[in-house]
Amino acid sequence: MSEINDKNKPRLLIVEDDFENQKFLQLFLKRKFEVDVCDSAETFYEKMNEKKFDIILMDISLRGRKDGLQLTKELRESEETKDIPVVGLSAHAFQRDKDNAYNAGVDLFITKPVQNSVLLDSLIKTYEKKTGKKIE
Repeated sequence: MSEINDKNKPRLLIVEDDFENQKFLQLFLKRKFEVDVCDSAETFYEKMNEKKFDIILMDISLRGRKDGLQLTKELRESEETKDIPVVGLSAHAFQRDKDNAYNAGVDLFITKPVQNSVLLDSLIKTYEKKTGKKIE
């Protein structure tokens, strides 16, 4: 029995609190990634406890107690998750937002709206650069 191709795809966690954005990103990115989605710090911890992820697309502005910057800082402080590539995504395009995201530990910061091809290319390049693995 041949193996399902999804097993070879990197596992991507999309942290996004807007339902429409979640659905769109999931549909668009599943061509190259095995995709999971969560919408808050609470569901983020549940997902992180369930599975190991190869890369994270982190919305910086999340509803709830913690935002994407805090979650990214926590990832970087943990021995188990400190090397997972994190791409920050935000509608906030000010220099201080960018600085805050990089200071929190994102590998790449992208502002919304972003072209689909640019987002996909950025995720692939960030993953490949940080892990040394190629995406088919």
